[in-house]
Amino acid sequence: MDKDKFQNINEDEFISHLINVDLVKKLIADQFPEYVHLTITSVEKQGHDNRTFRLGNDMLIRIPSAKYYSLKVPKEQELLPLLNPYLSVDIPIPIKMGNPSQEYPFNFSIYKWLEGTSANHLEFDNKSLESIAVQLAKFLKELHDIHGVNGPSPGKHNGWGGDHVSVYDEGARKQIAELSEIIDEHKAMEFWEQACKTKPNKKPVWIHGDFAIGNFLIKNGELSGVIDFGGMAIGDPASDIVIAWTFLKDRSREIFIEAMNYDSDTWIRARGWALWKATFELCQTKDKNSSYAIKQNQIIKDVLNG
Repeated sequence: MDKDKFQNINEDEFISHLINVDLVKKLIADQFPEYVHLTITSVEKQGHDNRTFRLGNDMLIRIPSAKYYSLKVPKEQELLPLLNPYLSVDIPIPIKMGNPSQEYPFNFSIYKWLEGTSANHLEFDNKSLESIAVQLAKFLKELHDIHGVNGPSPGKHNGWGGDHVSVYDEGARKQIAELSEIIDEHKAMEFWEQACKTKPNKKPVWIHGDFAIGNFLIKNGELSGVIDFGGMAIGDPASDIVIAWTFLKDRSREIFIEAMNYDSDTWIRARGWALWKATFELCQTKDKNSSYAIKQNQIIKDVLNG
């Protein structure tokens, strides 16, 4: 690949269009020749932050799609092996870390391949969702209870996940105002201000940082893995338990809330995170009548209705 293509890349500039099987083959040949005999194939469903390729039968290679996402690679390489023994479902296990080169300017990772289907490619009936809610709660309780492993505080490296929800005060207010013809602006602003006023009453905990449906692997109807720990930090658990509104609903939401057993202020901040996320997504969605927009609008309604 022409190295000049990577000159003067901005931190948030996406280079996904430059990442393909040919590039991965070159990176493997240059940095990990012991794997050069393995077949490399692009996975069918690609994520936003990384381009992912299967490396043989037992590994995968993740290539960050922008400089910002590459900053998470060393953190994952260092910390995931330390967290793994505490967790009862699979998480990514780093095997190798690639270094910046003329072919590709950032770090990248080789991981053990984890079996399972991403939850955002599946349909869940109420019974299945209730079962998954129990399993998600179990995982988060294990993660939030980890002690003795040092980690970073929230910051730019993880989009301030696990910081106090008020870190997004300015953006949330703008988003709510922009959606005034679609949502109950007064009720949304009133609740947002309530969330911003709450104060954590417990020490920060280990958080995943992007605990979302696209990062859950399902196998035989069970939670088999949790992936994409680039947002991990030690912070406010509210940004993890937001999953109660962004994925769960009705009885499954109740089951999850009961299992997690956090105080009311933490749940208010979690709803605040859900409000910020949903208004952000809704503002970014051009077709406000699309199924995705309708879903975000429903999240907002659920948040405001408690």
